[in-house]
Amino acid sequence: MPPTTIMGINQLDPTEKWEIYARLIPPELLQHLKIDPRLKDEHGNDLLSVKASGSSQSVELALRHQVDFPDPVLYGHLADTLNEQIHILLYILNDPFSPRFDVDRLPDGRPTVFGTKLRNLEAEEAAMRAGLAPGQIRRGLRMLPAAITSFENFLISLKHVLYFAEPLYYHNALIFERYGFNYQKGRKLMEYIQAAFSPGGHLLQKLDGSTPFRQPEAANSIRLRSWAIHDGILGEPFTEVTMYKHVGKKAGINTCTGCSW
Repeated sequence: MPPTTIMGINQLDPTEKWEIYARLIPPELLQHLKIDPRLKDEHGNDLLSVKASGSSQSVELALRHQVDFPDPVLYGHLADTLNEQIHILLYILNDPFSPRFDVDRLPDGRPTVFGTKLRNLEAEEAAMRAGLAPGQIRRGLRMLPAAITSFENFLISLKHVLYFAEPLYYHNALIFERYGFNYQKGRKLMEYIQAAFSPGGHLLQKLDGSTPFRQPEAANSIRLRSWAIHDGILGEPFTEVTMYKHVGKKAGINTCTGCSW
């Protein structure tokens, strides 16, 4: 029987495992960055790395457009849930030709875990002013529709009709909404945030310019709201939000109205 879980794929031989996970790479991304469909450079070096031990229920993928480039153009961390559904723990698309902002590390090299454990405030402010959202080290490739299509085709090949995702930041959750996701948990938090940033909401008074991330214009901007939330304006971290999507279907959820990007 073909595997239906991450662990099942991980127990295959390395070549077969690699070929299955390579299906997650959108062909449009390869075309855009002129990456050989074999995922090798001109010298035969592998551009796709796959970390997936046979005893693990998770996999980490990293695709680079150049073998020695510091950042992947696509990074994905997927895992099996307890009932053998697929859970996207992290998914990143980076434009390798855009400027890099070191929000993921301190000047001394210590990792910030994308700002969730430590913060490089100077890099974060520069990233925000350059139009990036929290957690972004580079501008995105704006290829999420193609990525979702490839991911859902991958799921269909595993006989799955449902999958889950963990939005790391507020803006991630809203982007997922727009692509058809619903909430397993966290919808009340999202509705609370919308009300709190709306006229009369108590978070408006906290957009007082006390930090660069708490400017009044954040009230009507998804991206800037996300920066304010990342800066702690809620009084607690943005956590405990899990979303799900049915393959090929859209839930039609919208917890943020009247807000531009």
